Amino acid sequence: MNGPTVHERPSASASWRIALPHTTAAVPVARALVRSALAELAHMADRDTAELLTAELVANAVEHTAGRGPIELVVEVRPSGCQVEVHDPDPAPPGSLTHPTVEEPDVWQEGGRGLLLIRTLSSSCGHRPTESGKAVWFRLPAVPRQRRRT
Repeated sequence: MNGPTVHERPSASASWRIALPHTTAAVPVARALVRSALAELAHMADRDTAELLTAELVANAVEHTAGRGPIELVVEVRPSGCQVEVHDPDPAPPGSLTHPTVEEPDVWQEGGRGLLLIRTLSSSCGHRPTESGKAVWFRLPAVPRQRRRT
């Protein structure tokens, strides 16, 4: 797929799917898509957290997966919250996403915190095999109206 596709359903749910290059240029594009998707629907999920965690998933796919094929971003917005998936061509599981390590990240290292952020800030996260590699995902719940920023 070469561009975003929107599938709207009567239940106020929507989904976007876009192919991204297997380069760091994919990160800002993915952040912008998530922010736009949630803003366009005036969705109640925390847009800042969704954007941050999406950037982490895409950056991990670009930096840590084998293959040079495109990666794919899938954003699903539901009344109960949102789910973001990043599909990549590498079938290897994503490090310590669902099995946390006991070690604390080294404060002097640039990397090593992405999966920790995803585990900590999402309501749930995980990975699953796909026909062409794997999908790594996170979910964020809808934020109650009284706690939303305007």
